[in-house]
Amino acid sequence: MAQGEFVCFLGPSGCGKTTLLRIIAGLEVQSAGSVRQGGRDISRLPPAQRDYGIVFQSYALFPNLSVFDNVAYGLVNKRQARKAIRARVAELLKLVGLPETGAKFPSQLSGGQQQRIALARALATSPGLLLLDEPLSALDALERVRLRQEIRALQQRLGVTTIMVTHDQEEALSMADRIVVMNHGRIEQIGSALEIYREPASPFVADFVGKVNVLAGMTEAGGVRVGSCLLNCNGIAAAAGHAVKLYLRPEDIVARPIAPGDSNVLDARIEKIEFLGSYCLVRVAADALQGHPLTVYLSLNFLSEQALEPGKRLQLRILPERLRLFDA
Repeated sequence: MAQGEFVCFLGPSGCGKTTLLRIIAGLEVQSAGSVRQGGRDISRLPPAQRDYGIVFQSYALFPNLSVFDNVAYGLVNKRQARKAIRARVAELLKLVGLPETGAKFPSQLSGGQQQRIALARALATSPGLLLLDEPLSALDALERVRLRQEIRALQQRLGVTTIMVTHDQEEALSMADRIVVMNHGRIEQIGSALEIYREPASPFVADFVGKVNVLAGMTEAGGVRVGSCLLNCNGIAAAAGHAVKLYLRPEDIVARPIAPGDSNVLDARIEKIEFLGSYCLVRVAADALQGHPLTVYLSLNFLSEQALEPGKRLQLRILPERLRLFDA
């Protein structure tokens, strides 16, 4: 990791991401390999001797201590002067947007406020590394979006190197500089949000991150045969007669005007429209694909202007440069 970078460990429940975070924190011992921080091997150091602050999913605030005392806890343990502690706690409470809460107790705060206090406590000793263990999963949807924006802005302002564990793809895509996708204890891919989304390294990554259409086909000269349709895959080379699967995002199937000579054009019938606000998730069936349904994103304005509804037909084009091909 680079200094000041925000990295997300992303994966389904049970894939090992929290175990890896706990190994970094010294709360678990690795069976092989080593953990290095700032060029120093910290593999066998106890947690108290490692330079990090940690925020847990459950907040883990001390219920019998005031907000002030919770934030000051690490500073008191380091035997800092009272005046310095008061100044640091006041600075941190202002930083997380809760300057007037010092005298309150955790039970008097909302979930989002408690998580802000937990974040302030983790930052109190100015750690070199901030660890976030699914910090937003216990919050409601609106508070989750608001707080992830605040955490990211705060992390960028302070420049603290941060590792966050999450199973929420949207959180990882919107917050991280780099994402580590994990599955069954293994790292499937490391990359930026755009790389992970646009250029998945494996079928698991393609399927886990974002929505995706999967088409089973057979390679031929010039493309991949799916049903009676030969799809151009933009020059992807594969031996003919090879069973493959094509992965494409819903936004990679477009309904914009089709030009003469365009490849991968399909005549499709709308089966279902799922309203999602400014856009809709539209399920279509194309006879040429012979039983392979597709999910497409279409704007609400487009659907209204074209008077499209279930049962109506429309022309779609699969963008050849966006198709990802993997062995079946």
